[in-house]
Amino acid sequence: MKANVGGVDRILRIVLGLALLAMFFMAEGTLKYVGLIGVVPLLTGLVRFCPLYTLLGVSSCPART
Repeated sequence: MKANVGGVDRILRIVLGLALLAMFFMAEGTLKYVGLIGVVPLLTGLVRFCPLYTLLGVSSCPART
């Protein structure tokens, strides 16, 4: 897997993922399960690879010369 998630994008994904996971533990009722969506941005931020970016041909990594 070639990294396709850059620095700022990575930080935003990790913060968003943690915020959504916190909602899983704090919210009540069925709304709390929406917080499990936070696993996706958290994992893509940690491994620096997004499968959707690959399908769309996008990369937020700086260009290497």
